[in-house]
Amino acid sequence: MSPPPPVAELPITGYLDRFSHRPGERFDARISVRDGGQARARLVRVISGDPNPDGPGLRFEDLSHRFDVTFEGWRQPIRLGSHAVVPRPPQREAGPLTWTALLWMAAMPGPGGAAVLCEAEDGTGITLSIGPEGVTGIVTAAAGAMAVATARAPALRTWHRVWLSADPGSGRIAVGAVPLDGGAEMVATAVAAGLRLPRGGGRLTIAADTTGGAHLTGKIEDPALLAGYRETWPRPAATLAELRAELIAGWDLSRDIPTQRILDVGEQSCDGYLVNVPTRAVVGARWSGAEMCWRHAPGDYGAIHFHADDLGDCGWQSAVTFTVPDDLPSGAYALHLTCPGGEDWLPLYVLPPRGEATARVVFLASTFTYQAYANHARGNADAAYKARVAAWGAYPYNPDDYPVYGRSTYNKHPDGSGIAFSSRLRPILTMRPGFLTFNDARGSGLRHYPADTHLLAWMEAKGIAFDVVTDEDLHEEGADLLKPFSVVLTGSHPEYHTPQTLDALSTYTREGGRLMYLGGNGFYWRIAVTQTLPGMMELRRSEGGIRAWAAEPGEYWHQTDGGYGGLWRRNRRPPQMLAGVGFSGQGLFEGTHYRLLPAARDPMHAWIFDGVTSEVFGDYGLSGGGAAGFELDRADFTLGTPAGTAILARSEDPPASFVTVPEELLSHIATISGESTEALKRAEIVYFETPGGGAVFATGSITWCGSLWKDDAFGGPVSRIMENVVARFAVP
Repeated sequence: MSPPPPVAELPITGYLDRFSHRPGERFDARISVRDGGQARARLVRVISGDPNPDGPGLRFEDLSHRFDVTFEGWRQPIRLGSHAVVPRPPQREAGPLTWTALLWMAAMPGPGGAAVLCEAEDGTGITLSIGPEGVTGIVTAAAGAMAVATARAPALRTWHRVWLSADPGSGRIAVGAVPLDGGAEMVATAVAAGLRLPRGGGRLTIAADTTGGAHLTGKIEDPALLAGYRETWPRPAATLAELRAELIAGWDLSRDIPTQRILDVGEQSCDGYLVNVPTRAVVGARWSGAEMCWRHAPGDYGAIHFHADDLGDCGWQSAVTFTVPDDLPSGAYALHLTCPGGEDWLPLYVLPPRGEATARVVFLASTFTYQAYANHARGNADAAYKARVAAWGAYPYNPDDYPVYGRSTYNKHPDGSGIAFSSRLRPILTMRPGFLTFNDARGSGLRHYPADTHLLAWMEAKGIAFDVVTDEDLHEEGADLLKPFSVVLTGSHPEYHTPQTLDALSTYTREGGRLMYLGGNGFYWRIAVTQTLPGMMELRRSEGGIRAWAAEPGEYWHQTDGGYGGLWRRNRRPPQMLAGVGFSGQGLFEGTHYRLLPAARDPMHAWIFDGVTSEVFGDYGLSGGGAAGFELDRADFTLGTPAGTAILARSEDPPASFVTVPEELLSHIATISGESTEALKRAEIVYFETPGGGAVFATGSITWCGSLWKDDAFGGPVSRIMENVVARFAVP
């Protein structure tokens, strides 16, 4: 196998054991220093993450007097690529053996190929691989290695039986492939003198070689080790049960789908484990189409989709630990890392003590969304983008240039399949103060973590005391986490949620809590997280919605929790049910203004707009140049907007780039609501109260918080509206 090419790494970077902790708890910082040597980590409070010189700027409070350590750093590698490991292969007597599996690929590996099955033991080994030269068998012994190849690669997007068979007695070796649909076999044979084979005392791997390299991108089903030598497969679709008479070991991948275990159905029970979280609950070679959910027909889902770029936990060692002081206020912080070659930041949140609130206001950090977009490689880091980064002193590293840290759920694997898992146990370049997503002609071009600091910096400037909690905390602790607070503020794009986070927010508002939804396209995708895979989130982009990729039919159910993936709207929980508004229109990163509607001047709601003199407002801002921009939400009573909801303002004049989102369309001209596609390209500001005494205020736009800044300060109508609502909602 060819060695991998060199990869680019940051001079210093890292990740934390989790995004948040409470006073008295400890953060573990796993840090890599590319060139080794002395490094420093100090605590800062993050006030503003916008480097735009026409905005609030990058602002930190130096807290090195609270935490400042110098340490000896070292390089910690990242090993991309998922595979399976059988640490105890089956024991067997000397004699002819066959290694085989069912294989499906959508793209051919590059030069050097990729391993399907590999076993090594004390200088002997076999590798069954696939590459441009076809199906290849490599048999290794002390005298050297012999390779046998079919010379022609199997057809893509077709299931094949592939195998490597060897007979020490005769020295014969055979490799082959045969399509399960009845096509012709491809077989190559050779003879090797003094042939020796592993006897089960070493290590066996699936979808990679035994060194953890030569990763395969493709589906594997029914990997097995059989007794006997063969050069042909008259029944290539034979199941493990049908091969029982010859079976030494066979791994039924349709079993234990939610786990990272693979189970051997042979007599020796040589179970294995998965590395770097490949995708399970995918249709296999025997998918009947009778069931679309893997839980109902697990035998139809006997494949695992391995990928050469999968990444779970980097597995780095802790270089620095930081115990949160008992008197450190809840808020947004970061560990600032420096070494002679450069710097980086590891954002973190400090929660208030359990069961307490140190402020009436709490900011809910959208960490599941930050994780979904983690290291999103957009392909837009061109010369103009990099020139702006340099001119502004923005965060200098872009995921386009650093694939080693893994991609986002908005990217695809090398074979074009969508990335369904994202880990927070790796460096996340997009979750850094000063990171620019876009070269925004009218603003700063911030999204997610740095964009949400617009809200934090505004509260700092207005003297509004606030605590911080995160999505992950809310998922784990439920509505009890929010009970001590009078009002919960979201960030600009709280898009990704579990059933537990939606339940908690619904319970909070139903039982008297106040929610300010300050973004757009929120509460949109359903995700799954599980305690058995800490730090990982799963996403299936099933039918409907604005999607970077589409899950394959039959693969819409999460493997980890068995839930139906895709839009919350498709799960009969549209965003309107919680927040009053839901996703309706989208365009480029640009914005427009709002116009007040008659309900805004009604005495019941006039307090929201106290001090706002113009009927039109928000035609400015650091995000796309307008308060109503990029992704827009609107009310829809048929989708669950509560009765009695007041629509207070509506955006006008959507930019030419804006389109109606596909889930609103029945055809190219007809929409579900009956409104015109043009009318659906709107943001609406709404307010409603719940029967339990709670209330919700929603702004319907991702770019809203960017318009808290106006004319070199936090002021203007958007800021005034926010002050009015926070002041009213924060009253116990």
